[in-house]
Amino acid sequence: MKTLISFVIRYIPRPILQTVSPLVMKVLSQLNKGNEVECPVCGNQYKKFLPYGRIARENALCPNCLALERHRLVWLFLKAKTDFFSGKLKVLHVAPEHCFIDRFEALPNLDYITADIESPLAKVKMDVHSIPFPDNSFDVVFCNHVLEHVDDDILACSEFNRVLKPGGWGILQSPVYPLEKTIEDKTISDPKERERLFGQRDHVRKFGKDYAERLSQSGLQIEENLFVKDLPTTQVKRYALAPDEVIFVCRKGA
Repeated sequence: MKTLISFVIRYIPRPILQTVSPLVMKVLSQLNKGNEVECPVCGNQYKKFLPYGRIARENALCPNCLALERHRLVWLFLKAKTDFFSGKLKVLHVAPEHCFIDRFEALPNLDYITADIESPLAKVKMDVHSIPFPDNSFDVVFCNHVLEHVDDDILACSEFNRVLKPGGWGILQSPVYPLEKTIEDKTISDPKERERLFGQRDHVRKFGKDYAERLSQSGLQIEENLFVKDLPTTQVKRYALAPDEVIFVCRKGA
């Protein structure tokens, strides 16, 4: 199973995966019923979650809603630390995830807009380097596991800063590696070389420990939030969270 999942993730285009994977997972979810782990996003319980990743991680993917460790943590964070589920908020969600999109659309308190340059799940076709909305349009911006793909991550974050309202905030997750400094080389276009250097064939950089400092060049204020450390170890295990995952919370800067 781990080998198959790794192959599919590496070689099947993301838009196809986004369309087909929910159908496949419905079958797998029935085969994995149990009570050892629970997904806080959809509430389903399993013997364990499915493996996921290019080097497959055990106990990672909820077969019902497709939430991964990071999605489950963000859901808990939004519930515990924000007014996302109750406040009157206008939200821009870039590259919307399967596990969130229907649930966020159903929230009556949100004016919820999904956008992406290629995702079939998004309603607005949009390049993050040039966001087609006026200044000070949104209370919240989500952009998760996108900035490692785009040509200019600082420009994209400058656009997020521009369209956030005063007091607005967002979550900007990306893979962050134990490197002192982010590495990138925009001259590299060969997929195999990109995978070797940046971890994935469609990545154009590998973020290091300077991730928050780097993104702050855009004008955004970036907080490295260790919310997972506030949770009881029983919850971390029950929800199969990554115990050291940082949530990168951004706020509109000057």
